[in-house]
Amino acid sequence: MSQFEDRQKGQEAKFAFDAETRFKAEARRNKLLGIWAAELMSLSGDEAKAYAAEVVAADFEEAGDEDVFRKVSGDLKAKGLSIGDDVIRTKMAQLAVVANEQIAKEG
Repeated sequence: MSQFEDRQKGQEAKFAFDAETRFKAEARRNKLLGIWAAELMSLSGDEAKAYAAEVVAADFEEAGDEDVFRKVSGDLKAKGLSIGDDVIRTKMAQLAVVANEQIAKEG
């Protein structure tokens, strides 16, 4: 019985670790996306950092990526920039890879 409980605890620990890693990678992707969008909107310095933080916070509105997408897309359009939805979604996918690599390197 002890062996079964040990295995179960190991699986629970792995699940928790994977969930935490996934959360960190999504937050990092959102921050990188915010920085990218800030550059497109000619924001720099503290304004760019604050905007990136807004993008990260937008992810807590609902499950999934649509809240982040809507935030960035809406803000770019509000600034008069014509960045296609496909461009934003492609950038989100590219930055997800970058974020996962960065989190993996950090251990």
